[in-house]
Order: sequence, then C-alpha cells, then structure tokens
Amino acid sequence: MNPKRNPVGWFEIYVSDLARAKAFYETVLNIQMQPMPVPDDMKDGFEMLMFPCDMENPAPGCGGTLCRMDGFKPGAGGTLIYFSCEDCGVEASRVAAAGGQVFREKFSIAPYGFISLILDTEGNMIGLHSMK
Repeated sequence: MNPKRNPVGWFEIYVSDLARAKAFYETVLNIQMQPMPVPDDMKDGFEMLMFPCDMENPAPGCGGTLCRMDGFKPGAGGTLIYFSCEDCGVEASRVAAAGGQVFREKFSIAPYGFISLILDTEGNMIGLHSMK
C-alpha cells in the first residue's frame, strides 16, 4: 500500500432509483455525476454513476459511484462514507430540499472538525465532514 494515499481506494453506494439518487447527490454536494461504462457481461441489472474524480491522476481520497445492481439493497446501518466539505452545514442545509433527511445536524468532533449525518433518498446514511 502506498503510504501517501488514503487507504480507501473505491466505494459504491447502492441505490434503488438511480435518477432520484443522482439528483439528490448533485444537489446536496453541488457536483455533476457522470455515467460509468459497465462491462458487457454485466449490463443486465447493473448501472453506475461516478462521483467526480480523476482516475488517471488520483488526488488524495478515492473515487466511487452510485450503483444500482439487482440483489443489492440500499439502507442505513451499513458502511458509513463521509464526504469532505468546506462547511458541512452548507451541504446539510440542502438535504431536505433534495428529498433526503438530516439525521443529525452539524456537530463538533473536536479536534477533528465537524460532521453532519444525513439520509439520502434511498435510505443510505452518509456523513458530511468539514474542518469549519
């Protein structure tokens, strides 16, 4: 493992409704997601949208997707992924209008900054993290 790179190399957030989840994440995180090509032998029952990242020249952090796959269900209680933000309260303020729910408003995790816990439109809990 490269000690200069974060240990998480990839993530997938499972969803039931890809269009609805896309609209949620694009609104809350103020990003544009891109379709990700799916291998030919996986085209039935499998769709992915990629979060912005540079796979050729990866910066610290990791890439990942929203993923709709037959047999995989979204929901709270699984792996918790934190998205880095300038001020997690700003992103959290967009959650309700995007169809999600704030589980816990921004709070301090001193000395490590602040987090907010939210539920997306698919029932997945995700975290928002910022230093201010």
